[in-house]
Amino acid sequence: MQRLSRALVIGVILALGILPAASQRGGGDPPAGNRPDRDDCGLSHFCGIPYKFIPPEKPPSPADGPNWRSGKGVRLIDGVATQEGGTDGWGKACWGAAMCAWRATPNPIHVVHKPDMGYSHEYPFAFPEGIQGGVTGIAINSRDHIYAYVRAVPGQPQIFEFDANHKFVRAFGVSLAGKTHGIAIDPQDNIWATDQYGDTIYKFSPDGKLLHTFGVKGRRGDWDEARGQRLLWQPMHVAFAPNGDAYIAMGHGNESPNDGAARVLHLDRNGNFVNQWFGNHNGPGKFSMAHGIAVDPKTGNVWIADREEYRMVVYDRNGRFLRTIQSENLICGLYFDPGGQLWASTGGDGQIVKLDANGRITGVAGEGPGRGPGQFTESNYIVMDKRGNVYVGDTSLTRITKFVPPGNRR
Repeated sequence: MQRLSRALVIGVILALGILPAASQRGGGDPPAGNRPDRDDCGLSHFCGIPYKFIPPEKPPSPADGPNWRSGKGVRLIDGVATQEGGTDGWGKACWGAAMCAWRATPNPIHVVHKPDMGYSHEYPFAFPEGIQGGVTGIAINSRDHIYAYVRAVPGQPQIFEFDANHKFVRAFGVSLAGKTHGIAIDPQDNIWATDQYGDTIYKFSPDGKLLHTFGVKGRRGDWDEARGQRLLWQPMHVAFAPNGDAYIAMGHGNESPNDGAARVLHLDRNGNFVNQWFGNHNGPGKFSMAHGIAVDPKTGNVWIADREEYRMVVYDRNGRFLRTIQSENLICGLYFDPGGQLWASTGGDGQIVKLDANGRITGVAGEGPGRGPGQFTESNYIVMDKRGNVYVGDTSLTRITKFVPPGNRR
């Protein structure tokens, strides 16, 4: 009976979308107060590190409100996954993983850092009247033209170009994508736009002419050179090596179907297959999501933003695993600026951060979560112009935030 009751509780949690189904792969409850160190601990991003439970003053119960199980949630403190309040290990269903707190509470915990770089924020881009939808992607070409990829309503264009002075130039791609995600510019200034739900990537010339479609719209699947099958599986974003090779990040994790795994596809500058590797969720060198991707121009290493796991996973240019870097924040997007400096966007935490080679934060801009000045509902992808100004999209708002360093202020 006890086993049946536990199964019913987990079933209700899964049905409500509180906990991803993959999180149940652990095969049983871990001992109270311990974190599993196996590779099968599901989507819990604190796998293999110490876990500490700070009990509430009184036993939790549903009478305490909707957050009674998660308490104040879980955060990474000095390398320890620390849960304050609630039930030990979040009901032993997801073992204190912070994503449980994000999914189960109406007011999730945000880790917001104090802005310390002196960047000011502006909103100089005016979209055409009537355009609605979040700016899911942002890209910049060799002329400092900005491209915004907008999750616009059906019948509206989705790609918007602005010149170096932020004046609107043109829009194209009417109803292009089922769900817009990332957009990128290759070394020849061609524009690559991903369609998450259409399982395709559209490559446009600098003047907006469609040159090639990768994948087949409406057919999700694997890229299999031996069979002559060239399908995509939820493309998220694209990054380019200095030689023009393309690395395509695929798989949205919490929004992904259960017929595959997150992956990276490596194509040469002519679109020919080179290599691919898969995340498969768990263990060293794995990732549950490839929400963002960036190539280090100095080393050629490929950095993956495994957003829901609060981590970055690094491979060399040939797909050999190098290391995993844990973060306190959701890692939505990664970007190497023209000087080779690494940046990350923190999604619902509403900021962008500069990182050193070991993933440590060295600078912060942005005012945290919200819709006010300098805030984001979800800071997503990042680009920088030749003067060092930084541009960031917001997936829920039709606006681009421009961060201006102190030396560029008028």
